Amino acid sequence: MAHKIWNWQQKEWPHFTYDEDALKTLELKFSQNTGTVLGAFKHVNENEKEHLIVEILSNEALKTSEIEGEYLDRDSIQSSIKRNLGLKVDKKKIAPAEFGISEMMVDLYKNFNTPLSHQQLFDWHKMLTNGRRDLKDIGTYRTHEDPMQVVSGRLDKPTIHFEAPPSHDMLKEMEQFVLWFNTMHSETEHSVLPIAKAGITHLYFVCIHPFEDGNGRIARALTEKSVAQSVGQPALISLSKTIESNKKTYYNTLENNNKSLDINDWLLYFGQTILDAQNDTLKLIDFLIEKAKFFDRYTTLMNERQIKVVIRLFDSGYEGFKGGLSAENYTKIAKTSASTATRDLKDMVDKKMLIKTGELKSTRYWLNIKY
Repeated sequence: MAHKIWNWQQKEWPHFTYDEDALKTLELKFSQNTGTVLGAFKHVNENEKEHLIVEILSNEALKTSEIEGEYLDRDSIQSSIKRNLGLKVDKKKIAPAEFGISEMMVDLYKNFNTPLSHQQLFDWHKMLTNGRRDLKDIGTYRTHEDPMQVVSGRLDKPTIHFEAPPSHDMLKEMEQFVLWFNTMHSETEHSVLPIAKAGITHLYFVCIHPFEDGNGRIARALTEKSVAQSVGQPALISLSKTIESNKKTYYNTLENNNKSLDINDWLLYFGQTILDAQNDTLKLIDFLIEKAKFFDRYTTLMNERQIKVVIRLFDSGYEGFKGGLSAENYTKIAKTSASTATRDLKDMVDKKMLIKTGELKSTRYWLNIKY
């Protein structure tokens, strides 16, 4: 064993400590955001609610995989999530990796309130490793003799970022973890606030590293389960999307908090990440409400080409069509001539559907929504 002492080797393991006062502002903001999200969600029509759920689950499936360096196909993930939610979808064939992560996301969404069990974790692991041939232990905790290490650098001179408890301790460690999770999220437990619960859940699970592969993805899913149980409904937060946008900080903060049981830094970082993820959901809800208003107002004033282009603009999400819409983009999307595109665009600007910026070749068009 390396001379470093990891957190799980300490006598007090797994009793993490932190400064509750330091988290107070984050916890207060979390409960305010939760209320705002629930309030905003009520203003979204049924069709858009469905869209919102598919959008958030798809983003999470994609981004939780990207954090691990696995890049999946967005269309396949969306189709698979719709299918798993029982929505109508075309019957295209979906690759095992896309199908597996989508199945796990929908299971997390539908069964957020069930107590955690070893079986649920095993099921998630089977979903995640769908189609894999390179693992010995699938749907069960790891059993290999070698130390479970997180390493980087050269093969002959690796840097060990973390070493997890040995495989023969997995059952004992996970019995303790599952019991802790269910006790912490029982209706009578109010002494630990939601952000602290979610942050400890993630770090505690990752430090055990119970599976041969997929620990990060399962840890992030458990965090969302924790948030969902704290607020009493599916979390619908863009957690992995938020982490992925700055994953270097995520890995560094994890590494800085795996040697001690005082995890204040981790909880401050992770609490802010949860708030950022809630804000992302709020932006998405606002955007969907604006989208519904836009179509109510303008559908009858648009021709088929214009409708096709507007749908495409909205599909690019609240972050918008990169760089704005050009006349050339319009021609390609609507499959029309340059002169028709110019006429259509002028008509849409005149009717205040689009806002025009720039001149000549740098002219761009943007949806005129209050976002």
